[in-house]
Amino acid sequence: MSKFEVMAKRILESIGGSGNVEQFTNCMTRLRVSVVDHSRIDEAGLKQIEGVLGVVDDETYQVILGPGVVNKVAEEFGKLMQAGEDAKGNAPSGGKTAPLREGSDIKAELKRKNNTPLKNFLRKIGNIFIPLIPALVGAGIINGIAGLLNNLITSGNDAAWLVTLQPILSVIGSAFFGYLTIFAGINAAKEFGGTPALGGAVAAIIVAPAVANISYSYPFFGEIKLNAGQGGIIGAILAAGLISVMEKWIRKRMPASIDIIVTPTISLIVVGLITVFFLMPVSGIISQGIGQATTWLLAHGGPLSGFVLASLFLPLVMFGLHQALIPIHAELISQVGYTALLPILAMAGAGQVGSAIATYIKLKANTRMRNMIKGALPVGFLGIGEPLIYGVSLPLGRPFVTACLGGGFGGALLGLFAMTGNFVGSVAIGPSGLVLIPLIQGPMGIGMTILGYLLGLIVSYIAGFLLTYFFGFTKQMLLEHNR
Repeated sequence: MSKFEVMAKRILESIGGSGNVEQFTNCMTRLRVSVVDHSRIDEAGLKQIEGVLGVVDDETYQVILGPGVVNKVAEEFGKLMQAGEDAKGNAPSGGKTAPLREGSDIKAELKRKNNTPLKNFLRKIGNIFIPLIPALVGAGIINGIAGLLNNLITSGNDAAWLVTLQPILSVIGSAFFGYLTIFAGINAAKEFGGTPALGGAVAAIIVAPAVANISYSYPFFGEIKLNAGQGGIIGAILAAGLISVMEKWIRKRMPASIDIIVTPTISLIVVGLITVFFLMPVSGIISQGIGQATTWLLAHGGPLSGFVLASLFLPLVMFGLHQALIPIHAELISQVGYTALLPILAMAGAGQVGSAIATYIKLKANTRMRNMIKGALPVGFLGIGEPLIYGVSLPLGRPFVTACLGGGFGGALLGLFAMTGNFVGSVAIGPSGLVLIPLIQGPMGIGMTILGYLLGLIVSYIAGFLLTYFFGFTKQMLLEHNR
């Protein structure tokens, strides 16, 4: 039995068996499980499983495993679920099921804590984009490579293989982003309880080239002429959410014999008309406003804006709410060709790396922690910060705060560049850390822009290290953890 099979089996047992699992999925670093009864989870035992970096008890129960590992464990987890292993939902071996009343109280408390309108909204936005992350990362990196090849061609390198390969890679990398609106519509409909295909169908209206032929007039507003893509991701999410509500409302009132024909037809035509006459122009204004507001904030807030944004990003990652920023990145890329927000937020991970190195030096006698850092640092440099967050800084407490502040200094530097009009941007969404370098672009030119980004990373590494080394540990913490 492989180590991933063992991990999957022990995780399933600690969660309460397959009978306690409604459904599951995974993102780049987390196994996300919808559980039936939180009281049957042996959280203490779960955290002791080798390879488990931490847990987040939110609407879904999230087991932090790290990049690469999570995919293999999720595959084995799925096999166990399909085989019905422990299907009766037995309690974890050797463990005790928590008293029902206590478990119910805990579950109710968690629901109260997490059931706020803002958290629910951000959670839904995140759930729309989590399944898209692999394509966002892959297509983004290919786009970056295509951009580098284009620069070589522009500089005079006209080798036949280069001229042939560049447009091919450009199509492979850009095709997904061209239809990202449709994917967002499909996932949004699924998240709002509608039919995914209908969400995709109504979102496709937004990117259909033929909408450029549509124009109409409103009193006081005059003529409105639509453009393909107007409203973008935001319009797609709104349209998909609306068609999900419309579909469910009609289905409740429609005889079963004609439901399959009438419900989708009426839903699509009604919401399609609303999309054309209302959602596209309104969400287009909202999208434009978001892009302009973000650019204004970075251009006028300068170092202060950069420091605050980068410092607060790790807490968002910790709660899995950073996915809610994807629509903003997408709108910025659509409007100006790059998102200057992503490189600033990427500084947070660099602060985490510097903090981890300082922790490694400080805790010379803590073999377990030092091994954890050695294993997590490589992916930390590549922009995956969750293993360091959940395995190192967050359990220690103070180093998490100093890591956040350390990333803020790199963000402040990029904010300073932005204030002078020299934005450091990314042409795609997904990677961060050193992996983001091929995607860096801005008005300074590719060479100077990449240098600016690297300077930000270095500042964050150093600041995270120094803040943690000098302020991250009390004498009591060193006595407690240095053994």
